[in-house]
Amino acid sequence: MSRKANQCPLCGKPQVAEAKPFCSQGCKDRDLLKWLDEGYRVPAPLADYEDSFGSEGAD
Repeated sequence: MSRKANQCPLCGKPQVAEAKPFCSQGCKDRDLLKWLDEGYRVPAPLADYEDSFGSEGAD
């Protein structure tokens, strides 16, 4: 995904200095909410539940 310089990463409108790199406080807040709601995730393989605790807890 490439975006032109000086464009909001969410909606593509021109950036404003007060909310840089976004076009408004609204887009800035939307981006923050996406982070807080775990909307942005790094893809990774699922861990095996037993492997995460090792063999110490297994009887």
